[in-house]
Parts: sequence; structure tokens; C-alpha cells
Amino acid sequence: MRDNIAAGNWKMNTTIAEGTALAAGLRKTHPKSCDKVILCVPYTHLSAVATELDGQGMISLAAQNLSSEESGAYTGEISARMLADTGAEYVLVGHSERRTLFNEDSSILSKKIDQALSHGLKVIYCLGEPLDIREANQHNAHVKAQLQDDLFHLSADQMQQVIVAYEPIWAIGTGKTATPDQAQEIHAYIRSIIQDKYDPNTASQTSILYGGSVKPANAKELFAKPDVDGGLVGGASLKVDSFSAICESFGS
Repeated sequence: MRDNIAAGNWKMNTTIAEGTALAAGLRKTHPKSCDKVILCVPYTHLSAVATELDGQGMISLAAQNLSSEESGAYTGEISARMLADTGAEYVLVGHSERRTLFNEDSSILSKKIDQALSHGLKVIYCLGEPLDIREANQHNAHVKAQLQDDLFHLSADQMQQVIVAYEPIWAIGTGKTATPDQAQEIHAYIRSIIQDKYDPNTASQTSILYGGSVKPANAKELFAKPDVDGGLVGGASLKVDSFSAICESFGS
């Protein structure tokens, strides 16, 4: 069956020293009830955090972004090949902040996914709707279109290398959270769309994370839902105690 996953997205926070200290603290308190812990850290931290984690497999490392291009004259960009060389195993693609602040659309995101997979990186693929779409009751159509446009050019074998993260944009950094029932409803819908495109086995093995103001107070109830396989955690992943508590929310 699919993994239960806690992924911490540090965003543009922490120095290298702070980040390695945070990773060290999490390594010492590694949760037993969570199948997989992933840290999504800034580019500058990747090698140092990889060294701190020491390749023991207890905690995996992810980059927060990558270039859609293989190599070349793209000043300031980071390629999939470069990321793989740091020890990263995963990369975030399609985070709402990349979509809204940097205007990344399906033509860019699908290329980023292809670049990641071609260099052995697994993908944490993010999708979700803004408040106006949710209030218009168009959220199912919105996420279906995102899946079709960004992800569904992949083969079933390639989909085995993808984690899906549903993030209601209206609940990121706002303190608002989808109710557990709302999260379950759309996670089940996303899984049904994956099944329609591929097959029941692919759908049942795809981990779907919830990413919208996950914190220790709500994680247990969210993770208890059958189609919520964990969380993509923002602010609460920046402290050892709060992120460890979220990681321990599975099956407790």
C-alpha cells in the first residue's frame, strides 16, 4: 500500500546553520508512525542537510523548485542534474506560490516534471484551487484540469515516482484549514481521476498529501481520513517539536 508521508516545506527560511540544526533535531526525534519524512529545503542548504542526514534513509531530502531546462544560458536557474548531485531525492513542482507569484503554467510545469524524472528525482506535485473557485463550487473541475494539463502525459510507471499534494490556496498561510471531510472529499476525487486515467493499482498506490495550514492541532484528524496520506507542512515544519508532533499523528 501507499506510504504515509510528512513533508516539511521550509520555503525561504533559515540559514544553512539553522537548517542543519533543524535537520539534526528531526533526525534525533525521528517518528515511528510515519512511513516517510521529507524535508524541502532551500537550494543553498541541500548539500549541508544531506551531509547532516548522512544518507541513513530515515529522512529524505527535496528541493523546492527546478529549471524546466536541461542546461545552458539560464542565469540563476538550477537544473535537475545539479539537484540530483546534491543528494536530493525529490523536488516540489507546481507549488501555489510558484504558480501565483512566478506565473508558472502547465507548459512550464510539465517540462519541470519531465526534467526531474529524467534525472532520477521523484516529484511532489502540487495542485489546488483559490478561494473564488472554491466558493463557485468549481474546485473539482479546477484540479482535474491541473492534473490533465500538468501530469497526465506521464506513463503509469512514471506516476509511481510522483506524490500528489493538494493545497487549497485559500488555506495556505491564512490559518484557515479545509475540514477533514472537505479534505477527504477532494482527495478521493483526485484519486478517482488518477484511476480513470491510469488504473486502480496506480491510483491506490499514489500518496496524496494535504497542504493547507497543517499543524499539530489538526493533523491527527486530517490524517485519519482514508484518502489523506499525510501533509505538506509549511510554517509548522520550521520547529522540531511541532513538525515531530505532526509526524507522530499517523495512527495515533
